[in-house]
Amino acid sequence: MPLFENGFKGNILTGLAIGIGATILAPIVVPVVAAIAKPLAKAAIKGGVLFYEKGRETVAEVGEVVEDLVAEAKMEIAEAHKEAAATGPDMEKTA
Repeated sequence: MPLFENGFKGNILTGLAIGIGATILAPIVVPVVAAIAKPLAKAAIKGGVLFYEKGRETVAEVGEVVEDLVAEAKMEIAEAHKEAAATGPDMEKTA
């Protein structure tokens, strides 16, 4: 853009005009931007918190399912050992 390439080089009046304009408009623009940005930031934070809580619940549920599966597997192993102990040693000697 020619304005940015040549407009700011050595032209003190342009820089001064931009500075004065920013100083005049800042008290008007900042509250408007803040009024728009605050609800957006609040909504984003609220969404993040809800997403985090839902993730924690999901991880807890998956943990419970895994614990149940591990308990069932241990019970099946214990039953298999009991059955093997009850019939195993005699069967191994005769076979």
